[in-house]
Amino acid sequence: MPPGPWESCFWVGGLLLWLSIGSSGDAPPTPQPKCADFQSANLFEGTDLKVQFLLFVPSNPSCGQLVEGSSDLQNSGFNATLGTKLIIHGFRVLGTKPSWIDTFIRTLLHATNANVIAVDWIYGSTGVYFSAVKNVIKLSLEISLFLNKLLVLGVSESSIHIIGVSLGAHVGGMVGQLFGGQLGQITGLDPAGPEYTRANVEERLDAGDALFVEAIHTDTDNLGIRIPVGHVDYFVNGGQDQPGCPTFFYAGYSYLICDHMRAVHLYISALENSCPLMAFPCASYKAFLAGRCLDCFNPFLLSCPRIGLVEQGGVKIEPLPKEVKVYLLTTSSAPYCMHHSLVEFHLKELRNKDTNIEVTFLSSNVSSSSKITIPKQQRHGKGIIAHATPQCQINQVKFKFQSSNRVWKKDRTTIIGKFCTALLPVNDREKMVCLPEPVNLQASVTVSRDLKIACV
Repeated sequence: MPPGPWESCFWVGGLLLWLSIGSSGDAPPTPQPKCADFQSANLFEGTDLKVQFLLFVPSNPSCGQLVEGSSDLQNSGFNATLGTKLIIHGFRVLGTKPSWIDTFIRTLLHATNANVIAVDWIYGSTGVYFSAVKNVIKLSLEISLFLNKLLVLGVSESSIHIIGVSLGAHVGGMVGQLFGGQLGQITGLDPAGPEYTRANVEERLDAGDALFVEAIHTDTDNLGIRIPVGHVDYFVNGGQDQPGCPTFFYAGYSYLICDHMRAVHLYISALENSCPLMAFPCASYKAFLAGRCLDCFNPFLLSCPRIGLVEQGGVKIEPLPKEVKVYLLTTSSAPYCMHHSLVEFHLKELRNKDTNIEVTFLSSNVSSSSKITIPKQQRHGKGIIAHATPQCQINQVKFKFQSSNRVWKKDRTTIIGKFCTALLPVNDREKMVCLPEPVNLQASVTVSRDLKIACV
């Protein structure tokens, strides 16, 4: 058979070689998208914005595509019928790509079928923090122009979800303000505090910037904002001093950034794991730990908010209340989630001094403790204990009635009381589980009891 139009044969060293270059019936190779990455800057370059928008789609979660105009979007695999998640990083002191961004994008695309767009403003966020703050308005305008291109393609405002980290949370708030608060959702991951704690609502993230605004606070005593800025504000472990983070200066950069970045890792973990990061509204963290806030009736009508991709955070009421502080405890490492239980102790007899009892739950060599304080001349004390295992897997409870610290002789005081517990939210007091027999406690002596709770 004679060679085709894209074939040739020739003699080399007495051998007939047949070279097939292709035929008219072959399909041209599919062009592979060119992957783009974040820029890098240095302290002397960090003045101009040089914004990049990098699109990541479910079919290729590791390849960012640089999209600038509508034509780029149409040719990139962007799907206008899906939701769009916009990730905005914060201040980058060294001008480097955020270490968490790749994991965040992959996890987000695995958890939901959506377009994910990472906003790279490394140049504008590098160098001096106050210079980065000055770039917030200009960046917000550029993002707004980009989002308008999405709207032209048929994207609805309500399908846009901005996730802003630190300073990026306030950028998201300003973008939302430019759209009249009609974007679907803004999630602020430890919104920045410096320059924003005393700012007015037009200058920072607030509940009017989207149909639903949530914020996760993890560093309110340092880099994060102290005030509520959304419809729901999660103050994790009280909003500061996260478990597992360094507590001394010698840890260096990790000491400065660990609490602040915990919000990012909590959110990633919530996307990766099914265990709920559920929180409870309360007037203060101290009141929450004291067991004064056991359900979500006020103001959420029993729909407790949860961190993650849950519609309106799981809050099922309209209209949404604003700036509601909610609290939760976490572990020191992923998946971070804890179950919260109310613990109560009822004294048989009144005492003329405060009574302090340490309560410990044990399950498979894992323990969690809390302290109950019963004020003098009162019979009842309660508190909150957080445990990593479900309540029905706890098989033992230990009690230690704390001594009055008499130096000259041993405290032999004894008390008798009834112990009860219930898993939060305690929407029904009938769910309380009590030990069948009274507990006798002597000062400084640990007493153990078996605890049997049926799995639901």
